[in-house]
Amino acid sequence: MVASLGNYHALVAVHRPLGILILILAVVRLINRIFTTLPPFPPTMSHRERWIASASERLLYTLMIALPLVGWAMLSAGHYPITMFGPVHLPPILPASPTLYAILRKTHTILAYLLFFTFLAHLSAVLFHTLIIRDRLLHRMALWSRALSKTTAK
Repeated sequence: MVASLGNYHALVAVHRPLGILILILAVVRLINRIFTTLPPFPPTMSHRERWIASASERLLYTLMIALPLVGWAMLSAGHYPITMFGPVHLPPILPASPTLYAILRKTHTILAYLLFFTFLAHLSAVLFHTLIIRDRLLHRMALWSRALSKTTAK
C-alpha cells in the first residue's frame, strides 16, 4: 500500500472493511473448525510434518484474528475513525494515545509480514505434497472432497 501513494486513500478505504471481513470470516471458520472432525493426514506425512502442518494452521488462525484486531486497536489509538462503508463506523477499542499508536502500527506491520510468510510456507507445503509427492493432501483441505465423501458414505 505504501508504494502506491497516489492510491493510498482508496486502498485504505478498502483495507479497513476487508480486514474486519477477514476477522469475521476467520472467527466463523475457527468455530466451524472446532466443531468439525478433520480428515486424517495422509500416511506419507511424518510425525514432524503433521506437527508443523498443525502448528502452521494454528498460527494462520491466530494471525487472521490478531491482525485485524491490532489494526482496529491501532486506528483507535491514533484517534482515526474506523469507517466500514458510508455512515457505518466501528467504535474505538482503545483510548487515543500516540505512543500506543506507534507501537501498534509497528506490530501490525510485523504481523502482516508474518501472516504473508506463514501463508506462503503453508501453500508451498500443500503444493509440494499435491504436485510432487501426490499424496492427495489438498483433498484433505478441499470442500469438494468432503462433499464427495458424504455422498459416497450414504
